[in-house]
Amino acid sequence: MKLAFIGGGNMASAIINGIISSGFITPADITVSDSMPEKLSAFSEKGINITSDNLLAADSADVIIFAVKPNILREILSDFSIFNNKLFISIAAGVSVAELKKGIGGKSKAIRVMPNTPALVGEGMTVICQSNAGEKNMDIAVKIFGTVGKTLILDEKYIDAVTAVSGSGPAYIYMVIEAMADGGVLCGLPRDVAYMLAAQTVLGSAKTVLQSGEHPGVLKDRVCSPGGTTIEAVYSLEQSDIRGAFIEAVKKCADKSKSM
Repeated sequence: MKLAFIGGGNMASAIINGIISSGFITPADITVSDSMPEKLSAFSEKGINITSDNLLAADSADVIIFAVKPNILREILSDFSIFNNKLFISIAAGVSVAELKKGIGGKSKAIRVMPNTPALVGEGMTVICQSNAGEKNMDIAVKIFGTVGKTLILDEKYIDAVTAVSGSGPAYIYMVIEAMADGGVLCGLPRDVAYMLAAQTVLGSAKTVLQSGEHPGVLKDRVCSPGGTTIEAVYSLEQSDIRGAFIEAVKKCADKSKSM
């Protein structure tokens, strides 16, 4: 199988690194197209084919992955109508499967996915929208994005909520880690120690939720001893309406996704 990536940004790089590390596809079977030479040089050093010509990249590929911003994708979609017998996968937010198929035309097979940046460290969460691209093509998408973390197939009607929770979610968690570390520094911890403690705590807590299958509220209660230090901190957070703030943030993100 030969892949072409239209766009060579961070997400494309993360996906390609995962694919190569897993042995799923070799560097020689991947082509990256981008208008910025400095991005392409990093791929070339890994033995990946590079070009600034999108159509040249697509011509030799079985699967074409759009890894560009939504506005750019909308501008270039129709250029690929000559390849409507290939599989197209898009990671662009706000561009529906219907829009992809209309732009490419013909009997094109299109799949929409929403990955996130932890793919950079192999811990991504990618949601693949159910489509009529066929079981074989859906399986290809699962295998590609499974190299950089977990995958889940959902109906496209959920994609705006997915964008708000997992697509944009890493930014919220980075803010949590930064704030926790700031609190540690305020209490006297060295900055590097505070970041390590906060980040590892978030990582360990997330793994506990996933592996135990228990409700986060139950796990939270187990840390809160009667009259203890943790419940004092939880009380302070509740006074700040932290739950409401997160819920509202997710809703606004989903609303923005719908309007794109």
